[in-house]
Amino acid sequence: MNTTKKRWRAAKHYSAEEKTIARTVLNEIIAGEAVMKAVRNHPLSEGGYIAKHTLVATYQELVNEGNLQRDAQLLAKIRMKPIRSLSGVTTVTVLTKPFPCPGDCIFCPDDAELPKSYLKLEPGAARAYENQFDPFLQVSSRLASYDAIGHPTSKIELLILGGSWTAYPQDYQEKFIQRCLDAMNGIPSTSLAEAQSINETACRRNVGLVVETRPDAITPQVLAAMRRMGVTKVQIGAQSFDDHILALNKRGHSTADTLHATALLRAAGFKIVMHWMPNLLGTTLASDRDDFQKMWQSGYCPDELKIYPTQLVENSQLYQYWLAGTYQPYSTQELINLIADIKPTIPAYSRVNRVIRDIPASYIVAGSKRSSLRQDVHQEMRRRGTQCRCIRCREIRGDSIAEQDLVLADLVYHPHYTEEHFLNYSSPNDRLAGYLRLSFPSDKNEPARQIQNQVQTAIPELQGCAIIREVHIYGQSLQFGVEKNGAAQHVGLGSHLIEQAVQLAHARGFKKIAVIAAIGTRRYYRDRGFDGGELYMIRDI
Repeated sequence: MNTTKKRWRAAKHYSAEEKTIARTVLNEIIAGEAVMKAVRNHPLSEGGYIAKHTLVATYQELVNEGNLQRDAQLLAKIRMKPIRSLSGVTTVTVLTKPFPCPGDCIFCPDDAELPKSYLKLEPGAARAYENQFDPFLQVSSRLASYDAIGHPTSKIELLILGGSWTAYPQDYQEKFIQRCLDAMNGIPSTSLAEAQSINETACRRNVGLVVETRPDAITPQVLAAMRRMGVTKVQIGAQSFDDHILALNKRGHSTADTLHATALLRAAGFKIVMHWMPNLLGTTLASDRDDFQKMWQSGYCPDELKIYPTQLVENSQLYQYWLAGTYQPYSTQELINLIADIKPTIPAYSRVNRVIRDIPASYIVAGSKRSSLRQDVHQEMRRRGTQCRCIRCREIRGDSIAEQDLVLADLVYHPHYTEEHFLNYSSPNDRLAGYLRLSFPSDKNEPARQIQNQVQTAIPELQGCAIIREVHIYGQSLQFGVEKNGAAQHVGLGSHLIEQAVQLAHARGFKKIAVIAAIGTRRYYRDRGFDGGELYMIRDI
């Protein structure tokens, strides 16, 4: 049984002793006692202490009985890992079933019982495997585990992993998303369109839908199909910005493919998450440092980034290179120094989601087995006196804000074939409260015109539009219509950013502005003057 199921079972079926002690502990916390002190005042007879998920379950039970008033502050005290939803949404990760991958990358683990590149003991893969890759069961079990530990689940970012999403048949893609939405909605549907319609007003709304695929699989037609399914963000595995390294590692695509893919994605309004892998076959620490800078200097400019150092596992082709002595993994300290060197160079408009993949150490044959690499890197940066200004490092998270103290800034940058505006509100101490990504399509040269023509032929409603690619307000995820003193969400920051974007688009001569709305945010944008198009929400300027 995996950890998620253990937690949920423990929360629903705890013993009479645990139930009695949990109620006593809650009463002490309500009376003002510190959580950990109250817990340690009442050890269990068989050893150990009351778990937080048991406190949360007891709190919910008391509220449902009418013996306790719902108290958000109390729940926040006893909730496990509140950081999971401090970015404003709660992420639910699911995996697609095993399916042939079009790639032959030498670094990918290959387990016939899983989608290529995944391993059974990775947390997300383990949940998927135990639920037989059933999308409904995966989402339902994850939501149950979040409920058990007190996390809000009204705003869900659905992250669909499994290698190359575009390699799966389209009917499988549509049914997979439909069943994920059914689990959020709590009722079955007869079609994807019906599930989407229900989710617009459901208690648990999909506010972001993410898939992953290869750069050479992105076409305007694929993007149009993704929009019909509700996709708003795409992860693509760039891995390297050196064609020689891509070829050595049998990646099967070129840097030109990656650049073309990012241009198409941005022209269609999608958010872009890019994967980058140091320590591939043929690289050195010096070449990796140089390669990383190409990401920003050569026009790729991802919105989000996952740094995935190559991890040597036995069931990969790379293992044979290591046995032959032609490949050597970096040491932990070399990785720490490398990432500490490059992290401060990341632009403020990008977010570093991860700096290590969550592969259990038992799988790793040689090289670093540190799962806490991000913390190690930040410690090294503090020692050096350097800092990173990526979005994640500046998120305001649970800090209180005074709206009148926030400063609006417009960071302008130029990826290939677009002009991007990163409109953002930050506090006087440089903490990020919210932002909006506004894209102005370019037609300054023939390649730029070709990109726009390709996308607008597949998606005619984008003709003549500036595009809002993302609106994100930070702080603890709150339910729709709920306000919290000092919280960034629900104080109007999103509306202010939208109006600023409209003014900028008008000044540039655009007559319309489109937004790539997630299913669960359609009503939000409709209330702000946007009408439902076929694939986007559109507002006349």
